[in-house]
Formats: sequence, structure tokens, C-alpha cells
Amino acid sequence: MLRLFANAHYDFISVRRLAYGITALFIIPGLIWLAVHGLNYSIEFTGGTLIQVQSKGAVDVGALRSGRAAFALVGVALFVLVAGANLATPLYAVYRDRFGFSSVVLTLVFATYQLVLCPSLIVFGQLSDRIGRRPVVAGGLAVAMVGLALFALAATTAWLFAARAVQGLAVGAASGAATAALVELAPTGAAARAALVSTLAQAGGSAAGPLIGGALAEWAPAPRTTSFVVGLVTTGVVLAGVLAVPRMPAGTGGRWRVQRPDVPAEIRAAFARFALTAAAAWAVAGLYLSVVPSYAGSLLDTSNLALEGAITATMLLASCAAQVVVRGSGAPARDQSVGLALVIVGLIALVAAFPAQSLALVLAAALLGGVGHGMAFLGAQSDLNAIAPPDRRGEVTSAFFVCIYLGVAVSAIGVGLVATLASLETAVAVFAVVTGAASVVAIAWHVAVARGRVAVR
Repeated sequence: MLRLFANAHYDFISVRRLAYGITALFIIPGLIWLAVHGLNYSIEFTGGTLIQVQSKGAVDVGALRSGRAAFALVGVALFVLVAGANLATPLYAVYRDRFGFSSVVLTLVFATYQLVLCPSLIVFGQLSDRIGRRPVVAGGLAVAMVGLALFALAATTAWLFAARAVQGLAVGAASGAATAALVELAPTGAAARAALVSTLAQAGGSAAGPLIGGALAEWAPAPRTTSFVVGLVTTGVVLAGVLAVPRMPAGTGGRWRVQRPDVPAEIRAAFARFALTAAAAWAVAGLYLSVVPSYAGSLLDTSNLALEGAITATMLLASCAAQVVVRGSGAPARDQSVGLALVIVGLIALVAAFPAQSLALVLAAALLGGVGHGMAFLGAQSDLNAIAPPDRRGEVTSAFFVCIYLGVAVSAIGVGLVATLASLETAVAVFAVVTGAASVVAIAWHVAVARGRVAVR
């Protein structure tokens, strides 16, 4: 008998959970694509109906296909960037115990990402408008790989600060350019699709990071390293795709200079309303990405990293589902108001969960907050895309993200300080009051505009 291997016993079952995590990393972007584009049925499955489209001029089919490929690839790049930046979410408590730092240091490590990201948006916001989207997105992916490598090699608290700073630089450089590229690569008349893909990529990436990171940290070998190695390889593959795709929006040329985020005067009032909405929604998401895993672990008396990551992922997956359901509703202002109302209800449930010691309330809070986040953020992004001048879209989008991430950073640091001075339960309650109040202000503003009591712009 022919014997190719002396020992053909391979214990595949023992690494099945690692395979689950890696598989999820590839499935989630596919699900997002399917949700946006639907199934592409061939003629055999459409009853024999043939639809023909005529054009007055010659159609460059190759350019059309390359544009669709570039659109999908930019969405995946944004997803991978955000997922990589959130892989460490379930591990913060592990790092705290291993390196012996306080809750304040934990939130500072988390907030370093936002504090570096905001200046990065300021520096690079106009760059992609001048030199094109490809160099900026590709550069962001390359820098993101450095951040993942730093996390994989982390030996002290300083490594964590450095890794988060590099990740903030990467996402700050690339996110505005990627979002602007989606608008420009979207098919004619499909601006809503660009907004949907952008918000799905960010919320979906924020969900995938903790989910995969928690699963790999709990069940895979080398728990503090494996998830970052997987992220490093995946980011490298996407970077190669961005460099290879033939069609990407070019820049307008001209001199690039570093300047503060500037929004055209005629859209500033509307911009402020959308930014307040998105900042309130993302502040809640930031809470789930920073301290809710520790909050849930303390409440449930568990150290299961997969469970803690799954609670965070539940909130953001609910956001993705809500965005798919409400896309194309034609009423983004209403969606923002309803979304913020759900965010408030979710915060009340999260505060009530601790004294009740209730996992059901934690999950209800995650679902309500996630649905509200998805509706509010998609509505704000859609409205922003509609009013941003084409020649300044990258700059305006970057200013929008600066507002969002400043809100996340300030709230995260505030929660850490209150948790140190009082308790984590008190910190979450104070956060709920402040963010709930900001949400009420935003809702009232939307209602006043809808009723014509204040100017739209």
C-alpha cells in the first residue's frame, strides 16, 4: 500500500475555534456586500426575462467593472482598518491585569487612538482631494499593519500606547479618503449606497474586531498575539488589492497644505446638526468598545473574553442590521431622531442592568443602542454626503469624523476618571446622563428643522 505520510493523525478538532474566528473574518465582509448588492441572479433563475439597456454612446464595460471592483475594495479596506483597530477591545482588561495599570490608564490607552486620529484627519483631510484616494488609503493600510505588529509584540504599557497611536494615525489618514472614494465610485444616482457601505464598514468592522479578537484570545494559542497576526495578514492582502485595482478616483491637483478642518459657511449649521447626532451615537459605541466588556464581566462575574467581545459585537451588529433595514427610507432626518431616542432607551437599560444583575438587560441595551446607532449614523452620513461640495468632500468628511472621534475620546476619558474616583457603575450612569442629554438636544434640533422653525443650513 502506498504510504505518503508516516503520521497521518491531525487533530483538527482542537483548533476548530480558531478556524471559526478566521472564517468569520472573511464571511462578514461578504455578508455586507450581499446586503448592499443583493443576489446577482443569472437568466436561468429569472424566468427567461432578458433586460437590455441602450446607451447613446459606446460603453466601456471594462471601466464599469473596474469601478465596481474598486467600490467594493474600498469598502472592504475601510472595514478591515476599523476591525483591526478594535481587535484589542476584549484584551484591555487582560493587559490591565498583566501590566498592572489603573482604569484611567486603560481608558487613556483606548482614547489615544481617537486623540491621534483627530489630528491625523486634520493633516490628511485635504491630501486625498489633491493627490487622489489610492495613495492615502494604501498608506493608511500600511501604517495599520505597523500598529497590529506593535500589539502582537506588546511587552509593556508603553507598547499599547504606541500601538493605539499608530492605529489612530492609520485610520485618520485613510477613513476620510475611503469614505469620499465610495461616494465617487458609486454608480450614478446611488449616493445612498455609498453612505450605507461607509457606515456598514465602520460599524461592521467595529463589531468584527471584538468578536474575532475575543474568540481568538479565549480559544486560540498565543491569545495576546494570534488575533493581531490574523489582522496583519488580512490587512496586507487588502493593501495589495488597493494597489492593484486599476480604477481609483484621482486628485484635483494643486498645493496641499495642513489646515484646520473647514466646512463651507453655507452648510455649517446642517453640518453641526449631523455631527452632533453622529458623535452622540458613536460615543455610545465607544463605551461598548472600551469599558462595557469590563462592566459586563464585573456584572456577570466572568472573565470569558469571547463573551465580553460578543456583547460589544452584538451592539454593533445590531447597528449593521438597522442600517440595512432603513437604507433608502428617504427620511434620514426622521431616522436620526428615532435612532437617538433608541440610544437613550438603550442607555437606561444599560444603567439598570448592574443593580438588577441581569444579562438580559445588558443584551437588550446592546440591541437597542445598536439599532439606534445604526439609524442615527446612517442618517447623518447620508445627509452629509448630500450637502458636501464635490471638490471638498474629503475635507468635509474628515471634519465630520474629527467631531465624532473627539466625542468618543472625551467620553471615554471621562468614564475612566469617574470610574477611578467612584466606581464603574457610577461612571456608566454619569455617561448615560450626559450622552442622553446631548441626544435630546440633537432630537429637538432635528424636529425644529423639520417643522421649519430654524434654517436648514
